[in-house]
Amino acid sequence: MHTLVPDIPWPAAIALGAIVAPPDAAAATAILRQVSLPHRIMKILEGESLLNDASALLIYRIAVSVEAARHLNWSEFTSSVSLVLLGSLVAGYLFGKLWLLTAPRFEDAPSAIILQFVGTFTVWIVAEHLGLSGILTIVVYAMVLARYAPARTSARLRVPTYAVWETVVFILNVLAFIMIGMQIGPIWSRLDDAVRLQYCEIAASVLLAVILARVAWVATYRISLWLVVALDRLRGTETLTMPSFKSGIVVAWCGMRGIVTLATAFALPEDFPYRDLILFTAFAVVLGSLVIQGVTLRPLILALRLKQDDFVANEVARARGTAYRAALAEIDGDPSEEAELLRLEYRGVLLHAKGDPDGRITSSELPADPLRRRAILAARRAILHLRETEAIGDDAFHQLEEELDRAELGAQG
Repeated sequence: MHTLVPDIPWPAAIALGAIVAPPDAAAATAILRQVSLPHRIMKILEGESLLNDASALLIYRIAVSVEAARHLNWSEFTSSVSLVLLGSLVAGYLFGKLWLLTAPRFEDAPSAIILQFVGTFTVWIVAEHLGLSGILTIVVYAMVLARYAPARTSARLRVPTYAVWETVVFILNVLAFIMIGMQIGPIWSRLDDAVRLQYCEIAASVLLAVILARVAWVATYRISLWLVVALDRLRGTETLTMPSFKSGIVVAWCGMRGIVTLATAFALPEDFPYRDLILFTAFAVVLGSLVIQGVTLRPLILALRLKQDDFVANEVARARGTAYRAALAEIDGDPSEEAELLRLEYRGVLLHAKGDPDGRITSSELPADPLRRRAILAARRAILHLRETEAIGDDAFHQLEEELDRAELGAQG
């Protein structure tokens, strides 16, 4: 950007780089759900967005602050970044622990969901007020909750909570595109034909740089990893399996931009240098990457013939067996007829799990069954232990958590 527009201040050019840097995992996974991909590639594409968002937004914040202050020496810069990084990590962890102490007091679903929204935005606002990074604080806060909250949340509360948050995230994505679109119209109408052509050329150049930068980084990473693997093999030591060339192509091409790019561009101050050009370029990068990469991604994956593995299904099958054996152990020794019927049902579940590891289990819904609830609680403790010991991953855990939630709600009558 600074080469194409020499008059643009360096902080403004760096801010644009940070705006268009983070890829949108939601856009990639929405397309990838339609095809079969190995579990490792899916986790890389879903997980990288978390770190890229945090790092890009930190750079964005510093660049905007430098432009606003017009001066910032190197010592101030390094001390500021160190304080923001460390303070955000500590604050996010403390806020998460505080929430875990407060949230279990609210069992009414509407009240608890409202409290979740209030708490989340309060964490962000307090972090910004303290001069910390809101995104880093929220990331750590969310990771603490994701790790410890499932054991303290009832099924009656978790099911509507997930539904509400998924709906809100979808609405916010739509609103971001609408708000950016409302700004692009006035910007485009204020430009004459020559400037419009210049803006389009700049936006196309930035889009090309965004695509090529990701391809170059994946290629550099792959070459570096190949050298490490080759060196380890010469030493006779064990090392990680080298990713395939096909998987590298998919990861390099999954660089669609989305909500973060739009939101950060929209958040620039009104008097920010070249704001209209930055906003137009960001919108063009999002639109261009979604059209070019989004449309061609599925045919590319089909042409590469990457096969989906059974990683999660195998984890689910193993964990389901452990969970229902724990449920059987919980009611073992109960001589009642209800316990015997429940034992027969759970043994049937175990047989079904062995024969069809990909299938989901639907327990019969018995009204207000305390014995069933006790068995489900034992099964839930079993899968929580498997997750804590990393015997299963989050995908398998959440699939089984959903099954047990349905069974628990049915047993409550």
